[in-house]
Amino acid sequence: MSSPLSGEKATSAVAFCFFVNRLLDTESWARERLARFTGDTVELVPLPLPPLRVTIGADGRLQAGGATPTLVLQVGPGALFALARGEEEFLRAVQMSGNARLAQEVASLARHLRWDVEEELSRLVGDVAAHRIAGAVRSFAAWQLDAARRVATSGADFLAEEARLLVRRGEQASHAHSVAELRDALARLEKRIERLG
Repeated sequence: MSSPLSGEKATSAVAFCFFVNRLLDTESWARERLARFTGDTVELVPLPLPPLRVTIGADGRLQAGGATPTLVLQVGPGALFALARGEEEFLRAVQMSGNARLAQEVASLARHLRWDVEEELSRLVGDVAAHRIAGAVRSFAAWQLDAARRVATSGADFLAEEARLLVRRGEQASHAHSVAELRDALARLEKRIERLG
């Protein structure tokens, strides 16, 4: 394996490839699945940041750059709120266009690839310290996720209750039912008027 950034200019695409390739290096099954799409280019558009283009190599690893993308993954700002609701919500918030088979493979890999942080750390600081550091990071990440969920819930409550910019589902359903009843009553009234006239 060559040096991660040997001779390449340090760009966000190179950093992204380095990170994903570290994951792929530990999972041969994932590289084999990606190798079926050798030469395909994937463009990741993490709005509002600039897009990243990566090409799938014959060995199933990613390389920075590429020609016209075969698959475009657009991650909008709302994806952060979706991430707070869970991984599946986040994947639904990513808009995919292009090669459907490649999109399905990327989504599958996103669900199943996991970085073994504890293993990486144990090489540097030992098993016990790595376990404690990883536990602290997991606790911090869980706290951040919980805080994000609470902020999103509080924001939605404020917009629905205080600012009245959003309508709750129950209120919307009740309003829709009232409108349907009014429509039916108007239809009955029109028929009565027709009979009288």
